[in-house]
Amino acid sequence: MGALFPARTKFRKHQRRRVRGMASRGAALYFGEYGLQCLDCGHLTTNQIESARKALTHHFKRGGRVWLRVFADKIITGRAAETRMGGGKGAPLGYVIPVRRGKIIFEVAGIALEEAKEALRLASFKLPVATRFVEKA
Repeated sequence: MGALFPARTKFRKHQRRRVRGMASRGAALYFGEYGLQCLDCGHLTTNQIESARKALTHHFKRGGRVWLRVFADKIITGRAAETRMGGGKGAPLGYVIPVRRGKIIFEVAGIALEEAKEALRLASFKLPVATRFVEKA
């Protein structure tokens, strides 16, 4: 598994913006048989995604295949606590993934249906957005 954030970016700091609406791309299963689909809009951090991925693979015990369908390419910044106003934008803290409703986060294959349901349920607890289990039609 490669890094969950880009090696280089065009800009050091991004504007935050709101995440809303339905996902126009990445809303269907392409690689695996089962998937975890977002039901809310929001931001996922690299730590949350990695934690969910670990929970998923730990439940498989070396079986199955996992595809990560999201990539953290947005920089999030922050100021120190109890800092006065002014002084410019805060320093970069890390990377996030803006996700919309309908976006597939994980796809899995090579395991039984019940096993996949349980593994994706455990992974969903690690994420700050509501998700649902989907399977290929």
